[in-house]
Amino acid sequence: MSLALKIVAVGAIFFGEALSIIAGLIASKQFGKAGGDLTTLLPMFLLISFGGILVVFGYALGYMHLENIWIIIAISVGAILVVEPILTLLLFRDVPTVGSLIGLALGALGTLAAVLL
Repeated sequence: MSLALKIVAVGAIFFGEALSIIAGLIASKQFGKAGGDLTTLLPMFLLISFGGILVVFGYALGYMHLENIWIIIAISVGAILVVEPILTLLLFRDVPTVGSLIGLALGALGTLAAVLL
């Protein structure tokens, strides 16, 4: 049962971070197109709130079963490192700069080091 709860915790963190990122990216794209109309952001406020609930739930459940907050943080940062570049490419069709790619690679190495070492 404990393994299943660890998987649920990691999934909640990953999915919650993904929803929060999606909400932020879509909101920035829609807000620019709508000329600054705040009502276009309401659905994204709801989406990011649900994502935040999942992240908090994942942190709490993860800490309860993994007993190491640093692993939870590494999972959270890792989720951001994986999901955000992919969603940015899909939504904005914007190619990253060399500096951005180096920063992402170093961040990914840091996350791996936190989890594995």
